Amino acid sequence: MPFFTPGDDPGPDFAALVRRLGLAPEPPTADVTDRLAITHGTTVVAIRYADGVVMAGDRRATAGNLISHRAIEKVFPADRHSGVAIAGAAGPAMEMVKLFQLQLEHYEKVEGSSLSLEGKANQLGQMVRGNLPAAMQGLAVVPLFAGYDLRRGAGRLFQYDVTGGRYEESNFAASGSGSLHAGTVVKLGFREGLSRGDTVDLAITALFQAADEDSATGGPDVVRGIYPVIATITAEGFSRLDDAEIAERFAALLEVLAGREAGTSRVPETSVETRSDER
Repeated sequence: MPFFTPGDDPGPDFAALVRRLGLAPEPPTADVTDRLAITHGTTVVAIRYADGVVMAGDRRATAGNLISHRAIEKVFPADRHSGVAIAGAAGPAMEMVKLFQLQLEHYEKVEGSSLSLEGKANQLGQMVRGNLPAAMQGLAVVPLFAGYDLRRGAGRLFQYDVTGGRYEESNFAASGSGSLHAGTVVKLGFREGLSRGDTVDLAITALFQAADEDSATGGPDVVRGIYPVIATITAEGFSRLDDAEIAERFAALLEVLAGREAGTSRVPETSVETRSDER
């Protein structure tokens, strides 16, 4: 134990005492993700359509340059009429989703009615803001939130930043490492009043193209039968699509893309007839 004379009293500051004795550990010079293998979820998208919202997420999780999981799920129901999709550090993100689900259920039981969609979005924003200290160390969580607003009778979607900032998007939102590529595909393919099938196809195409450009985003794994998680949120509630339907739609997409690569894709006959009539 160190001893000090009355005139050399170090005072009540224990941290200063430790530094004075040369016992303070050196602060880390590298980001936490450089020191630990943190599992990260990658690309998720949300698209508004005529009856509500489609949410989709790939199934790959990475730790650095390694694939840590091939079948992770990133799209979850928040309650009956809303859903949340996660991107970022997988552990804190999943914990946040579970707590978010619990809070919404607790509010409904206590108040006797569900929280408004705006209130749900605000609540999730506060949780993201609470994770800011961890985000500054590399454990960022950047979710998407979407739901069907029973009061407005329409689907709505919200995007966040690491500080908890909440931003409502008009038509679509994307998050994760492949969000730039997925968002571009959705932006080019989106139009007002899309049907359910067209919106699901657009989400599938967006994730496929993101996987084609971003190594952290997983494409369809036909060998293992692993496909993206896709769900719709309408007035009837949150509903997840069956893998069989997603596999069928992916097969159709791959057929189109294969024909394009081989140079055998043709303009549909209806389009040709329309052009000839116009002339």
